Amino acid sequence: MKKNNNCSDKDTVVHVSGVKIFYGSQTGTAKGFAVELSEEVKTLGIPAEVTDMKDYDPDDQLADECTSKSICVFIVATYTDGQPTENAEWFCKWLEEASTDFRYGKTYLKGLRYAVFGLGNSVYVGHFNTVGKNVDKWLWMLSGMRIMTRGEGDCNVVKSRNGSIQADFLAWKVKFLNRLQALAKGEKKSCSGNCKTGGTCKNKRKDRQEELIESSSDEDESGLQDEKKSGSVVDMEDLGNIMNSAKKRCLLSESLILLTCCSLSFPAGYKLIGSHSGVKLCRWTKSMLRGRGGCYKHTFYGIESHRCMETTPSLACANKCVFCWRHHTNPVGTEWRWKMDPAEKILQDAVEKHQNMIRQFRGVPGVKPERYEEGLAVKHCALSLVGEPIMYPEINTFIRLLHSHHISSFLVTNAQFPQEIRSLEPVTQLYVSVDASTKDSLKKIDRPLFKDFWPRFLDSLKALGEKRQRTVYRLTLVKAWNVEEMQAYSELIALGQPDFIEVKGVTYCGESSASSLTMANVPWHQEVVAFVQQLADMLPQYEIACEHEHSNCLLIAHTKFKVEGEWWTWIDYERFQELVQAHEESGGQQSFSALDYIAKTPSWALFGASEQGFDPADTRFQRRNKTKDISGC
Repeated sequence: MKKNNNCSDKDTVVHVSGVKIFYGSQTGTAKGFAVELSEEVKTLGIPAEVTDMKDYDPDDQLADECTSKSICVFIVATYTDGQPTENAEWFCKWLEEASTDFRYGKTYLKGLRYAVFGLGNSVYVGHFNTVGKNVDKWLWMLSGMRIMTRGEGDCNVVKSRNGSIQADFLAWKVKFLNRLQALAKGEKKSCSGNCKTGGTCKNKRKDRQEELIESSSDEDESGLQDEKKSGSVVDMEDLGNIMNSAKKRCLLSESLILLTCCSLSFPAGYKLIGSHSGVKLCRWTKSMLRGRGGCYKHTFYGIESHRCMETTPSLACANKCVFCWRHHTNPVGTEWRWKMDPAEKILQDAVEKHQNMIRQFRGVPGVKPERYEEGLAVKHCALSLVGEPIMYPEINTFIRLLHSHHISSFLVTNAQFPQEIRSLEPVTQLYVSVDASTKDSLKKIDRPLFKDFWPRFLDSLKALGEKRQRTVYRLTLVKAWNVEEMQAYSELIALGQPDFIEVKGVTYCGESSASSLTMANVPWHQEVVAFVQQLADMLPQYEIACEHEHSNCLLIAHTKFKVEGEWWTWIDYERFQELVQAHEESGGQQSFSALDYIAKTPSWALFGASEQGFDPADTRFQRRNKTKDISGC
């Protein structure tokens, strides 16, 4: 057959500069295999190095392997419960989260050539070589290129394909060395030339990728199919479908109980608490543990991000915002109709699960030991994870419990429950999301469930203005949707008279059938600055105080927080605990105001400072190929 000269895929020659062998081992078997393979590779005249996964930082280094022309080999063992070994725990955790995190992108590891050999024991049904399968899958999801099928060693000599795990590795090693020699000599890869008759090159590449997934193991089994068939794990992304199906079969009050009947696994790191609550380790918590900077609340208010727990006592919400980072997989409703867990249990489980997630960072490269120890002691709680926390009937009990444990409270509400706002106990800082300034744009962006959403919204802002403690409007700018309503925003600010106004560019959360947002709707930081400057000029009692450039966020503050020409936007957390304790002991008779627990804002956090809100005590880190900041918080 004559070759199609119009083919877009040109012939390429693949070379090998070296082999990097990573191992995750508990008893030393995987390490021994890694060393053995390294020596064999060197006999071929190809450089090889062996690396313990615990000594390797994938966040810093793995992307560099994409352009190094080296082959990466991952030899990983699986515990009897299906978990990675201790020295591979961080590597696997990072890889799992990166594979589902839109911030990295689907092509983050494009160009990485790899092979995987997993060690396990088929006696443990359902967990055999789980880690090897997952590492293989996650690398592929990030566009890594598998150079050969995954190998699997079985400690169970009865079912081992070659009679022992050592023989299994030997058989795989022979195949690997043959493949390596072919690559080192220069293997030509070209299109088959059948573009016109057999589809486009793009389609052929897609078909090839599907082939690789299907033939990802020497065994006739697929990790992806295992996950689909398993009834013990349900992804958060499937939660919306579960809810819809459950509504057809039973009352909504019973449908949420489904959550407690399942062991939910949230791809982005979510942990379920009871039947209606959740907790997650914020990426800024991870960042500050490693000395790479804190979130905007660290810059604006002095939060220690590595000691902050992000949680919610209510996964349910009364809005379906277009920029929701959960893509509306959480349940929705306008009233509480679910079985209620006690506040004490929610807090206890939240802290325990948060601490367990922090413990995963023990020994991780770059983690500061002193911050790791501090991180185990929760000092702040951001009630902003997902859903509407104020819907939880025992929210006041939950807040009092936080304060009794000397944990500050940052509560975010979507401005649809004005009476609940009025009856709310004092919190360290109370937020209201102001995602639009007109009835039409609010309906378009927040997509509220209440028919009387606009009167509720306005009344919620009035209720916020009645509070004596710190209050915040949180404005999310969606380019081409709500950035032109300057006068309407100023009128809403006059209505609620918040202490602070946070203005942030929308965070793009990846593609979703539930939202039409794209990267084109994410404003550049300069555009956010321009909007804030115009808005501040329209507000006689407000000025721009702080900036957090790497979250695309600025803070407008009431001038009452500018004392003798200096900003005091930070919080004296110890003083707040003293004040709220006195308030509690007096039965609510002894009140206090936002000005009673202020602290001076450091110079690096101020708008116009050269640091642009980045704490100079830390070191800034940026990922490869990063062009636009969509980091969010």
